[in-house]
Amino acid sequence: MTSGKRIVLKFGSGILTKLHSVEPDPVQMRKLVEAVALLKQAGHSCVVVSSGAVASGLRPMQFKERPGDMTTLQACAAVGQTHLMHAYESLLRDHDLHVAQLLLTHEDLGNPDRAERVRSTLVRLLEFPQVVPVINENDSVAIEELRFGDNDKLSSQVALLWGADILLLLTSAPGLLKDSTRPQDGPIPVVDDVDEVIHHASGDKSSLGTGGMASKLRAVQEAVNGGVECIIASGRQAEQIPAVIAGQGTCTRFTVKRLQ
Repeated sequence: MTSGKRIVLKFGSGILTKLHSVEPDPVQMRKLVEAVALLKQAGHSCVVVSSGAVASGLRPMQFKERPGDMTTLQACAAVGQTHLMHAYESLLRDHDLHVAQLLLTHEDLGNPDRAERVRSTLVRLLEFPQVVPVINENDSVAIEELRFGDNDKLSSQVALLWGADILLLLTSAPGLLKDSTRPQDGPIPVVDDVDEVIHHASGDKSSLGTGGMASKLRAVQEAVNGGVECIIASGRQAEQIPAVIAGQGTCTRFTVKRLQ
């Protein structure tokens, strides 16, 4: 495996929760953290952009499904964020790693001075090889018009701010499918122009997530235009993440946009 890559991994709610339940899936989270640990062992620098605060807060708040109003969602996120970070810290500790929590809003990355402070903090954290930064939107204070809308856009902005080599968007699909009505045909292996495939995207989203494939492609478009290679792969096959980063595995790769 080629070492030394700067990798942003985006974990959405749909791959952090059980398949048929609103509850976080501890087995799935363990597999994802193990993949991050393997990447770090191979010499890569890793930043995780993780959803899951609202999902983690539903059971403690005694909700059986995701609430519909913004204030209650923010309350769930406030409770759930602590549970989410505790889960990451516990799992990372098994690999002699520790979590660093960063909660961001649109204003943090939209304001040049604040964005530079975020970048500087991130770079400093990554000088410590035992630390894994885990970034989430600050849902408990963000309001509708200030929200990223989903962590796909947040992950692309973090990748650009950091100067990442690869943005890996993990979803429930194995990549951008050639034909959404025939998933057995598999994903498109390589995309050189996002504009040419955007019609493939479905706007569908899970009951816990706020984004679908369309939002992922918009994030990809922003990232590749800024020089960051992107990959969409299945987060339900976390064991293949190191292979995907090494250029193998089942996924869709989006090449960097080259200026003519």
